[in-house]
Amino acid sequence: MLRDKKLALNTALLTGSGLAMRFVGMVWQIWLVSRIGEAGIGLFQLVMSVNGLAVTVAMSGSRYAVTRLTSEENGLGRPYGAAQALGESMVYGLAFGCAAGLILYLTARPLGFLWLEDARTVRPLMLLALTMPLTGADSVIHGYFTAVGRVWKSVTVSVCQQLITIGVTAAMLVHIPSGNLERAVTVITAGSLVGELLGLAALGLAYAADRKRHGIVRQKGVPPLAGMTGRLLRIALPLAAASYARSGLSTLQHLLVPRGLRASGLSADGALAGYGVIQGMALPVVLFPSCLMMAVAELIVPKLTEKQMRADAAGIRRVTRDVLWKSLLFCAITASLLLAMGDSLAMALYGSEEAGRYIQLLALIVPVMYLDTATDGCLKGLGEMMFCMYVNIADVALSALLVWLLLPRWGLGAYIFVICFTEIFNFALSAWRLRRVSGVTLPARKTAGVLLLALACGGAARLLGIYTGAAERTAALVFSMAAGLGLYCLAVARRTSIL
Repeated sequence: MLRDKKLALNTALLTGSGLAMRFVGMVWQIWLVSRIGEAGIGLFQLVMSVNGLAVTVAMSGSRYAVTRLTSEENGLGRPYGAAQALGESMVYGLAFGCAAGLILYLTARPLGFLWLEDARTVRPLMLLALTMPLTGADSVIHGYFTAVGRVWKSVTVSVCQQLITIGVTAAMLVHIPSGNLERAVTVITAGSLVGELLGLAALGLAYAADRKRHGIVRQKGVPPLAGMTGRLLRIALPLAAASYARSGLSTLQHLLVPRGLRASGLSADGALAGYGVIQGMALPVVLFPSCLMMAVAELIVPKLTEKQMRADAAGIRRVTRDVLWKSLLFCAITASLLLAMGDSLAMALYGSEEAGRYIQLLALIVPVMYLDTATDGCLKGLGEMMFCMYVNIADVALSALLVWLLLPRWGLGAYIFVICFTEIFNFALSAWRLRRVSGVTLPARKTAGVLLLALACGGAARLLGIYTGAAERTAALVFSMAAGLGLYCLAVARRTSIL
């Protein structure tokens, strides 16, 4: 993978921008916690769980379909075919975006009162409905920039959009009285709407200029390719149907969590607070470094698709092996540092011992989480997107079932168990399938060696943190984690014998 300079550059760009955006987002989340409290974060997460389902309907497989079709046409040397695919995909994206917005707007009241069981969610849901057509359009444009390898354009717009959204939201939120959670969450969703509007305008301008400059436009005298609509629908619709099922079950799972926590004996606000600590505080920290995996998973799709179109089996094996190995090296040290320093990290960020305990528990599953993301990217690049969706559907169905059965009895501990168990289930199936279609898997001995090395470096960071007072001083925390990471990088660079 990294032998391809363009792919390496785009991966670095997406990773760097992702880290920057997540850092800004985490600072924003910390400020939100101080402003609206853990119960407010829990209420916001409830609204966003429904928003996730609506976004899935708005996208309906369009982003992957655009990336796949554009990569295929470029691989065959037909830029005019790519232009046709883009035009038809835009119509598709707008149609599903408008449908998703209308459905969400009309069902906001029954969803808020009957499903979420909280009237404070109705107005935020109505506002989010207005963002759905924008989501349908910009998913197509992002898919295009991924396919042609010019992701810096969509990244630039995304970063600016996030900063504008945060600025607008913060400016409105400071005027909301403390404790008014409904108005606070409504303002947050209104800020998202403003950011989406401005972001799509900028993204549309960049998209139009890029297509014209690189000749991905309809050519006079060249008739449209027959069957393009059918190709689009054959990719997007099955993926959309599977994603509906997955997102619907995921939304159901998130709705069941506060109910299960209330059934375990927590009060209504206590259940929202517990849910908010895990979903809105611990998981963002655990997933913060995963933007590298997400960048790799997105950018590897066109790379493997082009090699598949050229029947380059050796190239597929080389790229897949490289992706898995480098992903393992990254996720092992990430998990080790979170396990070693998660409690100090949570105190520095949130002043919460509870969030620290959950970060350390979830760190144990980080290698599985991150490798699963990379594995899914490889599978999608090899045309196995439907298998990924079926596995994800089974994953969230199992999650919802376990949440329903276990949370009323064992509370938040059961929720952590469900997250870990279903992540292992998902990764095991995906790794098996990737081995079947590519012949590539990670050697067990080397994998164990990397994990042991990472644990040793994480342990060294922990000891150094105790000595320097990382639990009380942020500078000592950063120094300890950087030292552990540096020791690990040095050992990997010298190809230590344990590897």
